[in-house]
Amino acid sequence: MYRLYREQHLNCDIETAWKFFSSPHNLSEITPKSMNFVVLSDIQDGSIFEGMEIDYTVSPVLGIPMKWKTIISQVKEGRNFTDFQKEGPYKYWNHLHEFIPDENGVLMKDTVYYQLPLGIFGRIAHSLFVKEKLRGIFDFRYKVLNELFNHKHN
Repeated sequence: MYRLYREQHLNCDIETAWKFFSSPHNLSEITPKSMNFVVLSDIQDGSIFEGMEIDYTVSPVLGIPMKWKTIISQVKEGRNFTDFQKEGPYKYWNHLHEFIPDENGVLMKDTVYYQLPLGIFGRIAHSLFVKEKLRGIFDFRYKVLNELFNHKHN
């Protein structure tokens, strides 16, 4: 089992952060274009809820599209939520999103536990490219979120 952890401070209130991150429509905005990330589910605007299933296509390797289905396994409104892979490229994927308000805005934390299929071949793939690919995705996300929430517009 692997763990990826990131945190980032956002200069906004908790309501703004929650509204942005709890909308699956915003995922494609914070995912690199090269991933060809598309939300397939017909999701109305509104907050996520426990049991919500979301279908995507994503092209993580060599531009080959893959289906991915996540389920929102838990929600604490305005505090945190977890998306869990029901079907997709990972053997296991559990992503906790946390939002902690403070005097300067919101501290956002991402904790992902994941495991690849194919035993030793999955471990080799992880060390060769999957680990760096995931880091790159979260680096891109950090940059976009910094621009959206922390960039001073004059």
